[in-house]
Amino acid sequence: MLIKRIITAVALLAILLPALFLGSPNLFNGLALILIAAGVWEWSRLNGCRQIQAIFFALDSLAICAGLMYGGLTRYPMPQLWLLVAAVWVLASSWLLKNGVESWSRIPKLVRLLVGFVLICTAWLALAQLREMGINVMLSTLLLVWAADIFAYIAGRILGGKLFGTRKLAITISPGKTWEGVLGGFIGVCAVAMLWLSIDQRFAVDSPSLYTIFVVKFGLLSFIALVFCTAMAVVGDLIESLVKRSAGVKDSSGLLPGHGGVLDRVDALLPVLPLAMFFVSIAT
Repeated sequence: MLIKRIITAVALLAILLPALFLGSPNLFNGLALILIAAGVWEWSRLNGCRQIQAIFFALDSLAICAGLMYGGLTRYPMPQLWLLVAAVWVLASSWLLKNGVESWSRIPKLVRLLVGFVLICTAWLALAQLREMGINVMLSTLLLVWAADIFAYIAGRILGGKLFGTRKLAITISPGKTWEGVLGGFIGVCAVAMLWLSIDQRFAVDSPSLYTIFVVKFGLLSFIALVFCTAMAVVGDLIESLVKRSAGVKDSSGLLPGHGGVLDRVDALLPVLPLAMFFVSIAT
């Protein structure tokens, strides 16, 4: 399993990194769109669609997002859109996490499909807009989510049980998640933010990082913005776990050997990317 994970990760990096650093924004955004279309296919399958229906939804996402990209909408921040998407994430996830796994199947299938379709596609649009603004701001946003996940694992799984005990966060949805992990994830995000602020000051970067934007625009309130973004990363992970539990599967698919599916890897990014784009768009 570990060998498969490493091989898959190396293969993805070998494709995405040259596109990120050597190509135009459209090249990277186009490759990211392929992954997002795969995520839409997985979403459709998780919600009971047959194979041909899932492929139809995936192709729709490709066509719509490609139209947005070539229509130039990836270059225009839209704070009203990102506020709306963030609000949908906060309200819908609050209701779902409060009512548990059983609540998912009570939502009409078409509603589940369409809301998921829109949220996945808007996450891609947020990523594409961040890439248009600069590599530094996009990478700093991605690293916020990855740092939250890595440090949550260290604090919750490795250190939590030995030093602090474990308090389950949502045992019926994701038994491995703990409050110690959430706290550790936030501490990790703060450490990454301080390091990145130093990098922004010391080196010539193509754009200010998300953390510099927070500090310049929000000052001391940057702490609240970081808390909110970290919390939504956890929420994205929990919502995907809830959907998978409702569908009775462990992984969203087997598209990424050793990793599961695309949604298994990007679930925490789905709410954070639009939220970050909202903060960035009102700050610029």
